Amino acid sequence: MTRLALLMFSIVSVTFMGVAIVAALVAGLDTLTPIVVAAALGLVAAIPASWLLARRLADA
Repeated sequence: MTRLALLMFSIVSVTFMGVAIVAALVAGLDTLTPIVVAAALGLVAAIPASWLLARRLADA
């Protein structure tokens, strides 16, 4: 399941970071620091999400 979680992380992290960056830009935060913080938050949020997704896929 760890291999599946790592594979899912490579997809989920890019998606979450992209969504967070777009949300920051829509909110008017268009300097470097908010964009980097949004990307970091997306990366951190992708860790449990990919683990849960991999666990649900492995159980199916």
